[in-house]
Amino acid sequence: MGKLTARKVATLKDPGFYGDGGCLYLAVGEGNSKSWVLRTVVHGKRRDFGLGSVSLVSLAEARDLAAELRKVARKGGDPALHLKRETLTFEQATRRVHEQLSESFDSEGHAARWIAGMEIHAFPKLGDRPIDTIHSPDILEVLSVIWVGKHDTARRIKQRMSNVFSWAIQAKHYPHPNPVAEIETGLPRIKHQAEHMEAIDWREVQEFMVKLKRREGNAARCLEFILHTLARSREAREACWDEINGQLWLVPPSRMKRRIGHRVPLSSGALDVLERMNGFGRELIFPSAHSRRAGEQPLSDTVFKALMKRMGYPDLTTHGFRSTFRDWCSEYARVEREVAEAALAHAYGDKTERAYARSDLFERRVEIMELWSSFLSGQDAKVVKLA
Repeated sequence: MGKLTARKVATLKDPGFYGDGGCLYLAVGEGNSKSWVLRTVVHGKRRDFGLGSVSLVSLAEARDLAAELRKVARKGGDPALHLKRETLTFEQATRRVHEQLSESFDSEGHAARWIAGMEIHAFPKLGDRPIDTIHSPDILEVLSVIWVGKHDTARRIKQRMSNVFSWAIQAKHYPHPNPVAEIETGLPRIKHQAEHMEAIDWREVQEFMVKLKRREGNAARCLEFILHTLARSREAREACWDEINGQLWLVPPSRMKRRIGHRVPLSSGALDVLERMNGFGRELIFPSAHSRRAGEQPLSDTVFKALMKRMGYPDLTTHGFRSTFRDWCSEYARVEREVAEAALAHAYGDKTERAYARSDLFERRVEIMELWSSFLSGQDAKVVKLA
């Protein structure tokens, strides 16, 4: 146990060295300047190491640092080099991880959302803290505020924080176990409930298509293309002319959720949309009207929400149209499950079933996509059960 106390440190005035035990000393200089000094043996020689001013380093912190440096010396290291190691704040470490992950993000928007979440939820409490001073209670304080009300956001923040500390441990900036591990034991248990995207009933989608066709602009045509192809938002917004080959659209793996390239048969309705878009973009099929001079820019991921709100459908989501198609397959067209799932680029069946299902059922999808396109256009199409 040390010989000094916080009160004694504050009241000592005479110049000199005052021992606390464990090779830690309080150095009082002229003018009542006070600092911490570690006196220990390194490679057979006694050396002094300054640990900082009393005004910046508390007695408890000085004891912890002295113990840490003695351990370094016992292992043959140099405490001076250990003291000079880079000390990062949590925000600095997070931004380094964000930079290293830059090539793995799906898009610039994904990268921006990643760091924005940390700026909103983690940086206000932990941003300026040295990362090696942060422990599980600090993580709990950040997550507990949003764990119930914004559970999905909280889980994403938790994962990002875990990644930051994993990096810091590997980079020797964090000398403790990952503080995010097992943190959920201190948080309320949330019963998972599947979230369903707001979708229009398949019986009402024809009326929606009539209104959509009356709309002008690239966003309306892109949404129309999405309905005919069942593509996800980004897959369509960033579609390029060189991906179109006759009546086939080849979506590259980089834009697919499962990172597997997808062949999309283009129905008559989809081809009609492409014909109307011909000449608008050199590379992009649906370029933004606000493209910068430096080059074409894809439509924003917010344009469809705004478009549907103007059409009188404020609650619909772009992704919901895929559910509309799925219901149409089950309730009206009687399409086999595996064909419907393949049209949506979903994995279906258990692992064994997927191992044997090597085909993407393209020929069968050609027919069903034409039937779906005809249905969207309000045409009477004979629906046949596929063999």
